[in-house]
Order: sequence, then structure tokens, then C-alpha cells
Amino acid sequence: MKVNIVEGLGKEIPIRKAYGDFLVEIGEDRRVVVLDADLGHSTNAVKFKEKYPERYIELGIQEQNMMGIAAGLSAVGLIPFTSSFAIFSAGRPWEQIRLSIAYSNFNVKIVATHAGIATGEDGASHQMSEDISLMSSIPGMVVLSPSDYFSAKSVLRAAYKYNGYVYVRLVRPSSPTIYSGEFDYEIGNAIKLREGKDISIISTGLPVHHAVKVSLELEKEGIGVAVYDFLTVKPLDGEAIRDAAKAKYGILVVEDHVMWGGLGMVVSHFLAKERIYVPINFINLGDSFGRSGKYEDLYKAFGLDAEGIKRKVLEILGSD
Repeated sequence: MKVNIVEGLGKEIPIRKAYGDFLVEIGEDRRVVVLDADLGHSTNAVKFKEKYPERYIELGIQEQNMMGIAAGLSAVGLIPFTSSFAIFSAGRPWEQIRLSIAYSNFNVKIVATHAGIATGEDGASHQMSEDISLMSSIPGMVVLSPSDYFSAKSVLRAAYKYNGYVYVRLVRPSSPTIYSGEFDYEIGNAIKLREGKDISIISTGLPVHHAVKVSLELEKEGIGVAVYDFLTVKPLDGEAIRDAAKAKYGILVVEDHVMWGGLGMVVSHFLAKERIYVPINFINLGDSFGRSGKYEDLYKAFGLDAEGIKRKVLEILGSD
């Protein structure tokens, strides 16, 4: 898997924009059908409607029915992509996803935008910070969480090619590009973005570019911070965790998600199971809901921004 990484960080592009752009690219495949629950402009799925209206199904606010219909479409050989906010894609129709899609083993792609507290001013009611836990708990579910526009297109293409049910987690804000273009992504692989022997940061989604910024800043101070982008949360890349565990001060897991059932807990489980004894620290939402505010202010409050991550890294290194 060849990956081209930007030197530093590139221009800002909304991650969810990748969804609409990607759907248009694969629209010539007449098996592709896009289902939306009244949020096509926000999810960017409406781009598919503009070019292929006969295969775009607007269902209104009925997410449970959307998952049932997607299962039915898959049963007759189509490839349905469901589109809504993460709070409505993972939370409201969880039973239908579990039983109609996963238990029945249908080829459905569940694409969720506006995940985590990065959703911002919409507040805790719309900030889905439990979806990784919910989706990962379903047997056989693949959970993908891209970190920028190009990785989003790459994981969406991997999901499209994959014969099975997949959950793709996208976010609302624009973010700097980490990768210089789309790449042939293989599900299950984390990508090592930065080398560093002092501490390893494992992250997924929007916080990844903040971790890269910290690594770049601390490199100037003679501190080596390795950064791993877990584009796939499930199945987990054990080799990447083993590699991360070689750092002198261990691992710091950073995620826009609650502690329970998130990436940090899964990484901890892997280390314990493999009897890899290494210090591990976390930055996440703990056991709390989000709150209303600008994305930047919320990330600062929870320590998920570059400033908070850097402060945590220096605290860990100073504890020796």
C-alpha cells in the first residue's frame, strides 16, 4: 500500500465533502443506490442526486426504515449507501443495523457524518461520541474513521469494494490535508505518519492532524513523537500497536469519543492480551457528554487540540 504524505500539513478541505465527490465517481456502477434521511445537503450525498436522481432515495426522517430498505436493496444485489448524521446513523437505528443488516450479512455501507464533539454548536444532543463503541460491538462490523479529505475518499473506495457491511465515520469541520492524494487503502491497516522514539500517539479521525502538528513542533525541541493514523478502528491493526509500544514513554491514545468502548480501551485490551507491558495514557471525552460551542473551543476544553496534546505529551515525558 503506497501512501503519499504531505510535508507538514496541507490546505483545509471538509472531510465530508469527500463523500459526495466519491459517490459521483462511482455512480456509473448501476448497483450503487444512495439512501438519505433528509440531510443530503449536509452529508453531501445530494451531489449523487444531481447526477443520478433515479438511484437516490430520499426517505425523510425515518432512519430505522432506511436501514431496513438498505438491507432489502442489498438482498437483490444492489450496493446501498445510507447517509445521515452519526447520531441518527448509529444511535436511532442500531437494532435494524444489528438484525436486518449485520445478522443477515448484507452488503450495506453506513456512512455517518457529523461525528463527535467536532459537530460543535449543535450541542450534546447531536454530538455522537459513542458510535465507535456501538458499531464495533456488532459482530463482523468494519469501522472506518478517516482523518482528512483524501483518506476519506480512500476508505470509502475500500468500503465500496469490500463485500460486507461497513460503518464509515466522518466529521463536520474542515481540516488540513495529511495525505497528498487518494491511495489504494487496505482495510485493517493503520498508517504511521511520523517517526519518533520518545512517545507514540495513536489516533483516529479529526484529532490526527492535531497530533501531527504536535509531532512537528516537538521535533524542533529534540523530542521524537511517532504518530499512527488508525483509519480502521475495527478490525484493529495489532502490528501497528506493537510498533507503537516500542517508544520509550509508551503510547498516548487521542480520540474524539467517550472512553468506554473507544479506541483507547480496545488498544489497552490488545496490549493486555498480548502481554505487552508499556505505559499507556489517554485523551478522550471520559464518561461525559459534549456541550454546545465552536469545534475549536470544544477541542481545547477537552484537550483534543494540538495545545492539549502537546501539554499531555510533555507531562508524560516529565514524569520519568
